[in-house]
Amino acid sequence: MSLRIDLSGQHILVTGATRGIGRAISEQLAEAGAKVAIHYFQSRDTAQHLAENIGHGAQSFQADLGKPVEVLQLFHNILDKFKRIDGVVNNAGIAIGASVEGDDIAFTDSWSRTMLVNLHATGLICKKAINHFQEIGGGRIVNIASRAAFRGDTSDYLAYAASKGGVVALTRSIARAYGKQGIKAFTVAPGFTKTDMATDFIEKYGEEYVKNDIALTSLTKPADIAPTVAFLLSGLSDHATGATIDINAGSYVH
Repeated sequence: MSLRIDLSGQHILVTGATRGIGRAISEQLAEAGAKVAIHYFQSRDTAQHLAENIGHGAQSFQADLGKPVEVLQLFHNILDKFKRIDGVVNNAGIAIGASVEGDDIAFTDSWSRTMLVNLHATGLICKKAINHFQEIGGGRIVNIASRAAFRGDTSDYLAYAASKGGVVALTRSIARAYGKQGIKAFTVAPGFTKTDMATDFIEKYGEEYVKNDIALTSLTKPADIAPTVAFLLSGLSDHATGATIDINAGSYVH
């Protein structure tokens, strides 16, 4: 028996879709037949080029997820163009380092911005998705968290770990509260992934330093994560609603 992920006819929003994990997810979803709403913050040309490349009616949409008004407008703009949304992938995230021993104002600014983008925006998009899914008879949410939500992070990235922990709790709560309304919610928790965001860390410590922390021989790439997201959105694993899928190369098993 062959198993094929078919997302034909589905309209799916992916936040932070122009690079790294978000880009790989967008490409995977389009390959499976989905019409993708590509969210971007600043990379307008990249987003438009991606939409043209993956096809299937993909379109790009801009929003600063650190501004709640723009988050709400983003969802409205996509519905205006697509008329319906069947799935949401909350992938966008930032990691801003801030020393506990450093300046209080700098720490507060870093903490606030991280929470706004990683948790507050995710919560707002989930809220709008739930409202919409209630109208159309259901839908699926995949929230991208992090290994850091469970294992913790370094002292400079307390806000990042805390925000991702909040994403996990949010997703589980949605799954428990809205399953009987046809709404399913899943968490995917990547470990260290070879993306642009990880470049600075690799340049500072070296790739071998990171490899020593994992059980496999190569670092996780965005393309290693995207198929799982497509599978969860396909409806083939709806009874896993509320679950967290770890993709961390065996660096944290819980």
